[in-house]
Amino acid sequence: MESQPLRTSVIGSYPFPGWLEFASQNLGEFGANDIAEMQDDAAIVAIGDQLRAGLDVISDGEQTRFDFNLSFYGFIDGIALEPSSPRRFGPPAHDQRGKHEVTGELKALSGLGAVDEFERLKRLAPKDGPRLKMSVPGPFTMSGRLLPNADYPDRYALTEALLPMVRAELEALVEAGCEEICVDEPSMSCYGYKEDTKRFVDIFNRTVEPVVGKTRLCTHLCFGNFKGHAVGYRRYAPLFPDFLDLKVDELHLEMASREYAELEVIGEVAKRMDVAVGIIDVKSYFIETPEFIADRVRECLKYAPADKLVFTPDCGLSQTARWAAKQKLINMVGGVEIVRREL
Repeated sequence: MESQPLRTSVIGSYPFPGWLEFASQNLGEFGANDIAEMQDDAAIVAIGDQLRAGLDVISDGEQTRFDFNLSFYGFIDGIALEPSSPRRFGPPAHDQRGKHEVTGELKALSGLGAVDEFERLKRLAPKDGPRLKMSVPGPFTMSGRLLPNADYPDRYALTEALLPMVRAELEALVEAGCEEICVDEPSMSCYGYKEDTKRFVDIFNRTVEPVVGKTRLCTHLCFGNFKGHAVGYRRYAPLFPDFLDLKVDELHLEMASREYAELEVIGEVAKRMDVAVGIIDVKSYFIETPEFIADRVRECLKYAPADKLVFTPDCGLSQTARWAAKQKLINMVGGVEIVRREL
């Protein structure tokens, strides 16, 4: 797939407008048409903010999802959705999200809903505007919220059950004309230090196999961002060199929140594929200036050529207040533009 020097992109999610947060807690007050209108309006808000920032690639902001992956479980048969948080008090963290019980055969006969999201994005985005990107959680990451049982005795068995569902969704997105798809697998980066990384690569490559070469494939590897908190061991070294065998056109690495530790790894990635550098810290309310961003872009150019570099936030922006997300994206694009003019 084609490269664009110093491309600017997003991971997928974007903050909900305040009114959507309120409305989502009172959905019983709205009719079906009201909700459809609300979904369009929220996507228009997210698209508009990204367009004004000047990004080369935009998404729908995942405005109709609950988190980047949690809504997908609602499309899968054989799951009893977790009724309430297992821990309601104390500091917000990942352990406040419980796991769903598997009650039968796992299947998603009507897909996972991403195609409908893409069709909305196509309808609402400018026809001659930036490239459109959709994100879909990978099967290993999705398996982490399910409880094993006699039929699916461990996380890998659950992963194998979910894999064909994700693969079918990717094929359906390509059929719908989606030119850029990110398969989010943050669980692989969080647990790669203690799991078989070759097994991870095999799982990922089997998931994307039918669409390789038919769309710009990306994957996002981070260390967690629920409530702005990481959850995994925050080092990329354990993932390489095996992860260089992932069948993607673009590999995204969280760097900003880690003070650009291991930045040299982007040089190795760039020999195989485009490398997307997380250059905006979504966990911090420090607003990076364009000049700050430009300095980091110049540092990246010491390791990888311009035509292999993509710049994005560290993660999706859904856990960041909208006022901060807007300015961070504007400044990110502005900083990249400074360096583009220097090339």
